[in-house]
Amino acid sequence: MGTTPVYREALRPVAVRVEDLLARMTLEEKAGQLLQLDARHDWAEKYDRYQPGSMLNVMDEAAAEVQERARRSRLGIPVLLGIDAIHGHSLKRGATIFPTQLALSCSWNPELAEEMARITALEASYTGVHWTFAPVLCLARDLRWGRVDETSGEDPKLIADIGCAMVRGFQGERLDDPRRLLACAKHFAGYGETQGGRDASEAEHTRRKMLTWFLPPFERAVRAGCATFMTGYQSIDGTPCTANRWLLTEVLRETWGFEGIVVTDYNNVGRLHSEQMVCATMEDAAIAALQAGNDLIMQTPEFYEAVIQAVRAGRQAEEVIDRAVRRILRMKFALGLFENPRLPDADGARAVINCAAHRAAALEAARQSVVLLKNEGVLPLRVEELRRVAVTGPLADNAFAQLGDWSLGSIPADGATHPRELTVTLLDGLRARLAGRCEVVYERGCSMYAVPEDDETANWQPRAFSTDESGIAAAAAAARSADVAIVAVGDTVSLTGEYRSTATLELMGPQQRLLEAVHATGTPLIVVLINSKPLAIPWIAAHAHAVLEAFNPGMLGGTALAEILVGDVNPSGKLTISFPYHVGQQPVWYHRVPGTHGGCYADGYGFDALYAFGFGLSYTTFRYSNLRLARETLVPGEPLDISLDISNTGGRDGVEIAQVYVRDVYTSVTWPDKLLKAYARVALRAGETRSVSFRIPYDDLVIVNGALQRVVEPGAFEVMAGGSSRDSDLLRARFHVQAS
Repeated sequence: MGTTPVYREALRPVAVRVEDLLARMTLEEKAGQLLQLDARHDWAEKYDRYQPGSMLNVMDEAAAEVQERARRSRLGIPVLLGIDAIHGHSLKRGATIFPTQLALSCSWNPELAEEMARITALEASYTGVHWTFAPVLCLARDLRWGRVDETSGEDPKLIADIGCAMVRGFQGERLDDPRRLLACAKHFAGYGETQGGRDASEAEHTRRKMLTWFLPPFERAVRAGCATFMTGYQSIDGTPCTANRWLLTEVLRETWGFEGIVVTDYNNVGRLHSEQMVCATMEDAAIAALQAGNDLIMQTPEFYEAVIQAVRAGRQAEEVIDRAVRRILRMKFALGLFENPRLPDADGARAVINCAAHRAAALEAARQSVVLLKNEGVLPLRVEELRRVAVTGPLADNAFAQLGDWSLGSIPADGATHPRELTVTLLDGLRARLAGRCEVVYERGCSMYAVPEDDETANWQPRAFSTDESGIAAAAAAARSADVAIVAVGDTVSLTGEYRSTATLELMGPQQRLLEAVHATGTPLIVVLINSKPLAIPWIAAHAHAVLEAFNPGMLGGTALAEILVGDVNPSGKLTISFPYHVGQQPVWYHRVPGTHGGCYADGYGFDALYAFGFGLSYTTFRYSNLRLARETLVPGEPLDISLDISNTGGRDGVEIAQVYVRDVYTSVTWPDKLLKAYARVALRAGETRSVSFRIPYDDLVIVNGALQRVVEPGAFEVMAGGSSRDSDLLRARFHVQAS
């Protein structure tokens, strides 16, 4: 009778088990552990060929079959299974789909993000998945970029708060909890600002810029215990992130102390050779990736032979491979996969996935995420006075656009989509809410594309936009006979995601002409925006009577929008990203550095945003007053304590998102004229006044100086507090920081 291998003894320390297993592995088995392969096609052949350490896009019965093959392998090493569960287990048919990360961030509610991640992990766990490639911690810095919707906006603090909350929701208290998932902080780093907004191209970042803007959210993720990191696609100052030792080793591991797994993005190692052209051979690419600090190589099967060849030729020391394999094995032991590979549970999945409690959470997330951008008194609708409501626009009844990117159909998935009956569109929501009260008349008006939108799932390539305006007359006629016209416009997933950056931020197809025709009828015009990112909409801002921004509000977005339109819910969302007047006006983010000549472009466009970061209206009004500082002089290490009064001066209960910004008046290097340092959702009854307090830690007053040091420089500071980042919305007070 054989002796049980040490690595199979569950009570042994993880480090001991790892070393015992590693010593038993051949070079080929080690190389396999470094591979993560896409299992959507021919997964069995791929497993048998490489015995990969990880696979992605596999769940349910296939996940069980993968683990069974792994169990029968020579060493029985379980496979780590990952998937893009970004805003719900969204690649599982019928799962609960929440608002996209950009939409959800407009709630300014990290607790809501944590709950979304917890539910996502729970639903995914029943399908055999261990790992999600979320949260996205990129800053959205160029609005042409196709992946703006995956971010939490433009501010590093808010991005970090939302992201760390998602890490907690995904991972829970213990990695071996079978109903949680590993989180993955991505894309490391600086991915959201590339040349021309083109996805995955060159990024022009200095190290000071990286340390100031792009790295702080990721450092926060390390402190929050995020188990894995994913490298960005792009290059920084000529070095692809996948080959960037400064980023992956010196910063992430040596400075921050990260001990988890670094996974490349899809075929990043192959791109070093075939697209970025910095490695003449795949062997060179494999060596560069390992020496930079990567562990798992996503979907570059050529890496397997290349790394084996590099070792046998003496070009790559095997101990570098061992180092990466140790991290992967350590994670598998920490998850408890050798004892419990977390096989799919079909009965449990049926009971949990898209259950009533999860749909209720998705609805609440949508309610808190919608932003009221304009209201000339037409909202909330006075239902008792309505006899007919006209609904039009290509997005009024478009479930696919409402779900957003990283849901079935947004990436090639054999034509699968989510069941239509699980999604409540804007039209669905209004018909349900107004049934028996008034007539809802629907005329689509126009299509965005020159092909039927039944073909929306075939969206991986650029699409021709429609020029057909034949339906606009019917939409205008419906509006003319109605008491109010609700027009839903924006974009769809064909304009969203990887590979899909845009040259403009305009409404595509005949949407603008539809809006103008409806407006010409004289019927009050309400515009609902369903879009993946800010659009240039100065005409809408000037002519619509009300504007609601929903971004991609998820499965229950239509219910939430209907509730807000009729006043059942008072909108409370605020923008986490600024809207420009024109695409060429970028950047319009709120944290600009002072020193520009003039106050506008010579052709008349200003430098300020159309709708600013932090802006959002309510059906009530709020007044800020009595800004108070506990101390006007701070000694080094002392926090800044402030308080102010917020009054609900309107006739309805509401929630106000109070924001606190700080400006370091004079600095040794240029620095933004304001940065968000604190915020709070404050619920106030009509007529209520409340004192709200904030504490800003001393270290939050740092700048990154010319020597790349994070320091608090002594001198004058200004604290600003109010309802948005706009100067006109902020109270101000000065304080002073003493020298050490």
